[in-house]
Amino acid sequence: MMGSLWFLSSHCFVQANQNCFQCFSETANDQEAVSMFLNTLTPKFYVALTGTSSLISGLILIFEWWYFRKYGTSFIEQVSVSHLRPLLGGVDNNSSNNSNSSNGDSDSNRQSVSECKVWRNPLNLFRGAEYNRYTWVTGREPLTYYDMNLSAQDHQTFFTCDSDHLRPADAIMQKAWRERNPQARISAAHEALEINECATAYILLAEEEATTIAEAEKLFKQALKAGDGCYRRSQQLQHHGSQYEAQHRRDTNVLVYIKRRLAMCARRLGRTREAVKMMRDLMKEFPLLSMFNIHENLLEALLELQAYADVQAVLAKYDDISLPKSATICYTAALLKARAVSDKFSPEAASRRGLSTAEMNAVEAIHRAVEFNPHVPKYLLEMKSLILPPEHILKRGDSEAIAYAFFHLAHWKRVEGALNLLHCTWEGTFRMIPYPLEKGHLFYPYPICTETADRELLPSFHEVSVYPKKELPFFILFTAGLCSFTAMLALLTHQFPELMGVFAKAFLSTLFAPLNFVMEKVESILPSSLWHQLTRI
Repeated sequence: MMGSLWFLSSHCFVQANQNCFQCFSETANDQEAVSMFLNTLTPKFYVALTGTSSLISGLILIFEWWYFRKYGTSFIEQVSVSHLRPLLGGVDNNSSNNSNSSNGDSDSNRQSVSECKVWRNPLNLFRGAEYNRYTWVTGREPLTYYDMNLSAQDHQTFFTCDSDHLRPADAIMQKAWRERNPQARISAAHEALEINECATAYILLAEEEATTIAEAEKLFKQALKAGDGCYRRSQQLQHHGSQYEAQHRRDTNVLVYIKRRLAMCARRLGRTREAVKMMRDLMKEFPLLSMFNIHENLLEALLELQAYADVQAVLAKYDDISLPKSATICYTAALLKARAVSDKFSPEAASRRGLSTAEMNAVEAIHRAVEFNPHVPKYLLEMKSLILPPEHILKRGDSEAIAYAFFHLAHWKRVEGALNLLHCTWEGTFRMIPYPLEKGHLFYPYPICTETADRELLPSFHEVSVYPKKELPFFILFTAGLCSFTAMLALLTHQFPELMGVFAKAFLSTLFAPLNFVMEKVESILPSSLWHQLTRI
């Protein structure tokens, strides 16, 4: 019994070694076949191979670059993380920490959402007198559909109420604010005026039909006369029920809007002191209506008058930690501090003797402003061209930077040396901000949603400013290198076919050298006489 088991085990060992030898011999034969195949290849094959590789990698590079410019991420990385990683059993490292950090992140997430809120531009232009004139001259649309749709929603919120259906003119205007066609809105406003003096109808005509600021001001004065009467009547009835209270709230919004736009008309027509008085009276009469941000209109008008003491008084009231910041607040504060030292500031002298206390305060104010909105300096320094500001802005975004620089660039130019000081110091802000922006220095971390919202608010012909600059993904760099390398190989193979053929064969032989070395060692360890000895046993 033991002898038969020993015989079977020996027979199996011999059979296994014979199979192993047969595999090695087949591998050697395959290697000889591969070498014969490589020797028969012509240079045209290498040209076609490298050219095809270059073409494919180039197409991948173009697609990756387009996807990155549009969506801000690599397509290959996104697919690998979203689809391949779960299949391979990958686990997100952040998932284990989500439960521990959810409470701590909730406050910052709420702050990020609030900072990405779209706001009404307090210095927005007039559609008929300014935006439409730009379209007539250039043939370009300065406003996007998304921006105009937000304005339509604002108009419905400010200028309508639930009881409008009880008054025929207000019922017509309620439908007019929902119209997408400008001519249909204008026709509806004229129809409402045929019924009675409707303040909101005059507002629509002043905003969209008037082709000059003077015409718009005339219509707003008619709107003021009608709106003031409605406001006084609803003020007496506001305590008679919720319906009257809503109507009074609507009439208040209409009156404030009319007076603010009248002040802006006076500012456009050069009557700046009159505009300042109208804004101050409006802020005293309605101190609680901060949604229109009238103080930003007031700051711009006071800077035009060069009333810097009055500007400082307004900043002292509104540059408060409990109030939402804006580029107008931060950069106006920086301008006032820069004004005290900019006329004598010299980078060479400052590097030798150091910064004085006043210069340090000015630089810190500039750094504070740049951290709040890093897009503004390029427009103030005219490193980037300006366009007409949109009707809505995103705080800390490119849209807010355009709206600020459009009206305040002249004020910075008027202060001697202010732009020079800004030019010398603004880039130093980014050395103080932690990267990759996991926390801010003086403000909350810069929100990640600004680019997407700004692309919706700004016209397509404008190149949106992006902060922070996104680094190119690895696969774009890899495909760019692969495309360049294979294109170079294809060119060299086409120009020097014989030399590149020798180089290719040498490269392949070097590549297979470790495998040949292993095969030789195996054959030396297992000589052919071993099979005869095993057969005898």
